[in-house]
Amino acid sequence: MKPIDVGIIGCGTAGSAAALFLSRAGHRVTVYERVPDPGPVGAGVMLQPTGQAVLGLLGLREAVLARCTPITRMVCRTAGGRQLFDLRYGDIPGDHVGYGLHRGVLFEHLFRAVCAANVNLRLGVTVENLENAGKGRGLYFLTPEGERLGPHAACVVADGARSQLRDDTTIGKRIRPYPWGALWFVGEDPGGTFRGELAQVVRGTEHMVGLLPTGFGPGDGPATDKISLFYSLPVAGLDAWREAGLDAWKSEVRALAPSAAPVLDQIDSADEVLFARYHDVSMYPWNDDRVVYLGDAAHAMSPQLGQGANLALWDAMVLAEQLAAHESLPIALDAYSRARRSQLDYYQFVTRWLTPFFQSDLAPLGWLRDLGFPLATALPFLRRLMVRSMCGIAQGIGIDAPIVLPAPDPVPRLGPAA
Repeated sequence: MKPIDVGIIGCGTAGSAAALFLSRAGHRVTVYERVPDPGPVGAGVMLQPTGQAVLGLLGLREAVLARCTPITRMVCRTAGGRQLFDLRYGDIPGDHVGYGLHRGVLFEHLFRAVCAANVNLRLGVTVENLENAGKGRGLYFLTPEGERLGPHAACVVADGARSQLRDDTTIGKRIRPYPWGALWFVGEDPGGTFRGELAQVVRGTEHMVGLLPTGFGPGDGPATDKISLFYSLPVAGLDAWREAGLDAWKSEVRALAPSAAPVLDQIDSADEVLFARYHDVSMYPWNDDRVVYLGDAAHAMSPQLGQGANLALWDAMVLAEQLAAHESLPIALDAYSRARRSQLDYYQFVTRWLTPFFQSDLAPLGWLRDLGFPLATALPFLRRLMVRSMCGIAQGIGIDAPIVLPAPDPVPRLGPAA
């Protein structure tokens, strides 16, 4: 494809990665971000082999991993100490490993690269609507103040799960908020006590505590381990949690997961604890002739499998590949949706199926989980499928081959690193 003018809405993981790939391929890229001064915020996330591979193509892998903590296993136990599963990256072929990191680390490295790239970055600009600019002229981006931005030949919508721009196309969609969310706190782990594993403790389907090693945090400060504590909570129960007070919650978490005590001791105020809400976004295709949706704007899901950032990075890479492989923009965007369908359908299906077993009011699902998971992980085929799913490379239950990760060296057609 000859270079075109691309407008990207959102400078998060998907938007930033898309801007880097497309600008290096020679396209004229403008990124619109509503936050005037975006910074490295958030809690812990998992960087899986898929996300690592995309960062490798962008030339950012080593810098990001320098602020991460390797994770070799994901473990889940009941409050009574019974092990439900112990999934290890080494259980499948390949030199795979996960990394725990602060979301802000990923943001700051992508954002710095965008600032240094040949990208027109417009901060503090909210895009409220899209408008056809006329035959062959592309799209205008409209602000709440009535300003027309552009026109742009192509629009990449990457402004998150709450995007209002899904209504500006006729693509079929369903957006549903999950009734459950999670409390988060990022603390210090100076002795590296929690290194090496993502540990979860459950009691039924209504109580879950997780401890995720979170690397060294954003910035260039000392390499002090961080740890993210998360606690499952229904959205409707947030006010009751606040009214009950911090000490009552700490006592409940300590009783469920005694190992979390050193992290809880660092929390002095409920204001230090974040609450994350989830959305389930279902749409297909993820494009029309000029607009394409990436990341959570396209396929937000529960974080039960820890794939959000990784899928967003993979979206950006595949979009760049399809634009490079086709001369026509509508054909390239259609090819993008087809290329993404297998992996995204798999992860959305599994996430929807799995989440109620860990976050719901359905007590019988907890009994089935406690009975079924130890049996399932004892079967080699299912265990390998679970680990592939954890790595981000699954795209079907046995029929479809796992995703092949790209070579560590950048593909020449994507251009040199910034």
